[in-house]
Amino acid sequence: MSEVHSNHPPKSPAQIRTVDVVVVGGGITGKACALGLAQLGLQTLEIAPDLGQSVSSPQGAQWGQRIYAFSPSTQKLLAHLHIWDAIDHSRLQAVRDMRIYGDRGEKNDQLHLSAFEAGTPQLAWIGEANLIEHTIDQASRFQNKLERINDVVEKIQVDADGSTLYLKNGGGIRAQLVIAADGANSPIRNELGINASEESYSQSAVVANWLCEYPHLETAFQWFLPGGDIVAMLPLPGKQVSMVWSTSPEQAADLLKLDQAQWVDQFSSIANGAIAKQLGALTLNSVPAALPLRKIRAKRFIGPDSSPKVVLIGDAAHVMHPLAGQGLNLGLRDVAVLLNILGKRESFRTPSDLVLLRRYERQRQGDTSALLWLTDKLKKLFSASSSTERQLRNWGLGLVNKSHFIKQRLIERALGEIDFE
Repeated sequence: MSEVHSNHPPKSPAQIRTVDVVVVGGGITGKACALGLAQLGLQTLEIAPDLGQSVSSPQGAQWGQRIYAFSPSTQKLLAHLHIWDAIDHSRLQAVRDMRIYGDRGEKNDQLHLSAFEAGTPQLAWIGEANLIEHTIDQASRFQNKLERINDVVEKIQVDADGSTLYLKNGGGIRAQLVIAADGANSPIRNELGINASEESYSQSAVVANWLCEYPHLETAFQWFLPGGDIVAMLPLPGKQVSMVWSTSPEQAADLLKLDQAQWVDQFSSIANGAIAKQLGALTLNSVPAALPLRKIRAKRFIGPDSSPKVVLIGDAAHVMHPLAGQGLNLGLRDVAVLLNILGKRESFRTPSDLVLLRRYERQRQGDTSALLWLTDKLKKLFSASSSTERQLRNWGLGLVNKSHFIKQRLIERALGEIDFE
C-alpha cells in the first residue's frame, strides 16, 4: 500500500459505496481475516494494490523463499476457515522436536523441546507462504459476501458512525469497521495518529533452502553463535531444510555473494561444525535473500482514540525478531480473536461497537507483549559479549532444559491458545 495522502478532496456521496467491513491489505493475515469476516455473514471488501495477481500453488522440487512455521493456533484458525484440509499436506512438514544450542559449543548448553514430552502430536508445521495464500485465494473466490478490489486507500475519515475510505482510482467506501492489515509501515496506522515504538536490531535475516545429506528427523534446529548471530534450520518435507540466518547487514551482504563451495566452508566452520555434523552435506536449493529485522509495537490496537472504528492486525500492530518463529502466528491469532469476538457479539452490537473493540485490544495486548518481550530479551541476551553474560545465558539454557515445568510453559506459549465456540 502506498503512502497515504491527506490533501485529496472528498468524493461526491453518489460515488461512495457502503459495506459492513473493509480489510486494507493483501498479505496472508489480511486475506485470512477478510475470508473469516465474510464467513460470519458480514459484507466484506478487501482492498490492496496486488489482489489481482494470482498466487500460484507451489509445485515441484523448487521451494519458495518465504517459509513459515505454523503453530497449532494457526492450524486451528485455518480449520475454522475450512481450508486446512484443502492445503497440499505433502508440502507441509510437521515439527516434533526443537533443539536450541548455546554459543560455547558445550554439550549441556542446549534446550530440547519435544512434542512427545508435551503430549501434543507436533509442535508446529513448516511450509511455504504461497501454499497457504493460494488456498485462501481459492476459498475466497466462492465466498459471496467477500469482494476484492485492486486499489490503494489514499485517505481515511473516521466519525462516530464508521469510516469512509477514499481510493486512488476514484470513489470511496463507507464501512462500519476497518481492519488495517497494511504492513509494518501501516499508512492507516500513521494517518490515524496511532503511535508505534520501533527499534532496529541492526540485523538482516538471510533465508535460503537446502537439500541435506542426513535426515532432519522432523527437528527444528537453532544455533546461537558468538557475536550475536542466530542460525535456524527448519525441516521441510524430504531431506530438505530452510535456513534463517540472522546477522549484521554487512555479513548478510557477504553471505549473499557465496557460491556452493563457500557455503560448505561456512557450515563447516560455524557452531564448531555442528550444522554440518547434524545435517551432513548441504546443497543450495534456492536463491538466498536478505530481509532487515526490527521490532515494532503499536501503542494501541484500535483507533482513533476519540471514536475507534479501526482495528490493527498483523504487522500493522506488531513486528518481532524471527528467532521464535512466531511473527505470522501472532498476526493470525489477532485474526482468530477478532473473528471469535465478532462471531459471539450480541445482536444489538455493530461490528465497530466500542465494547467489542476494547475486548479485542485487551485480549491481544497480553499475548503480544509477552512474545515481543521474550524474543527481544533472548536476542539481546545472546548478543551480549561479556564472559559473565555468556556463561549465564548458556547455563540458563541447560537449567531450563532440566525443568519439565518451564519447558511445558514455553511450549504452551509457542502453541498459542485460541477458542472457537
